Amino acid sequence: MSFTVAVSPTGLRGLLLRTMSPVAVIAIAQLFGTSLWFSANGAAESLMTAWQATATDIGWLTNAVQLGFIIGTLSLSLSGAADRFRASTLFVFSAIAGALFNLCFAWLADGLLTGAALRFCVGVTLAGIYPMGMKLIVGWAPERTGLALAQLVAMLTLGTALPHALRLIGADWPWQAIITASSLLALVGAVLIGLLGEGPHARSGASATTPSVKGAGAILSAFRISRFRAATLGYFGHMWELYAFWTLVPLIVSRTPLAQTYPGPGVAGLSFCVMALGSLGSLLGGLLSQRLGSAPVALGALSLSGLSGLAFVLFAPQLPAWGLLGLLGVWGASVVADSPQFSALAAQACPRETVGSALAIQNSIGFAITVVSIAATTWLFQHIGIDALWLLVPGPVLGLLGFTLACRGADTSA
Repeated sequence: MSFTVAVSPTGLRGLLLRTMSPVAVIAIAQLFGTSLWFSANGAAESLMTAWQATATDIGWLTNAVQLGFIIGTLSLSLSGAADRFRASTLFVFSAIAGALFNLCFAWLADGLLTGAALRFCVGVTLAGIYPMGMKLIVGWAPERTGLALAQLVAMLTLGTALPHALRLIGADWPWQAIITASSLLALVGAVLIGLLGEGPHARSGASATTPSVKGAGAILSAFRISRFRAATLGYFGHMWELYAFWTLVPLIVSRTPLAQTYPGPGVAGLSFCVMALGSLGSLLGGLLSQRLGSAPVALGALSLSGLSGLAFVLFAPQLPAWGLLGLLGVWGASVVADSPQFSALAAQACPRETVGSALAIQNSIGFAITVVSIAATTWLFQHIGIDALWLLVPGPVLGLLGFTLACRGADTSA
């Protein structure tokens, strides 16, 4: 049964669709829903003071979300729930649950143990927001998946950066208020998707019971499709770098001359700007994908991201503040621009009736990789500083290598 608001075309749903395109509605809902993801990082400095936490501890709070997301996406994928139930239903209930767990973190957590447990629960609910947002996009705009997913990931990126903007706007607010604001935004996202409902190209919950979605083996069989495997290997290399980079951005800003040189925006404002540039990168990549195709855009962005990281660790000590900020901006813009294109390639490669589960399993493994990279880089950053960023460089290299080898194997077998 779909969780949509039964209104006439002249009602709330009609007003929404006359005001915005379905893709825009999904993208904005994704922006609001994914503000839950890094809500604790937006209050990192206050948490470190209140709980006597270290940078490594903040990394583990982030990893608790990642672990929850992994469990959630595995459950959705291997059970077939991602394709058995309507994406809009899963999105709405997940956004509501995530908002409640986030509120509990803000007002009930009294230390790292309870905080990490509640952040884990937030991560589980995000599994019903991010992959289901991608599935909703496929249901509404299958003919321009690369561009539409680029808009979605742009909003995911803004949502991830949003807590830093809330911290900047509410500089005098208690940290609990910053996190509460994210919960309120997630509830608005739930309302938007509840009004929008399913797209005309979506498979209904009743019809998504074909043999292809029965059992874990059928879902994992997507990896036998060479195009899906190539896109996924590229995505995995990208994921090694992305979330560790996002976690480290505030630490990079505070450990370099940037915060002192630009005291106006400070750590929160500069962190938001660097991360938010990823939205522009995603949108530009989506537009380019309409002309060049998703594969060249994905590989180009992954290469630029890897080169930016390499240049940063090699030349950071010699660069002036403006040079550091410019290089960090290029890195921030390119580090996520490949994500929607790899997802578009994966969605196009697998059967329509398993696209939700295939994207969920891709997300699950990708985010398992982020747990390792976040833990390793935050621990190393605490001990050696900027040089810890060397750990991010292998991600793009291995992603490019995996994509190329998988494609070459496909060409050989053909």
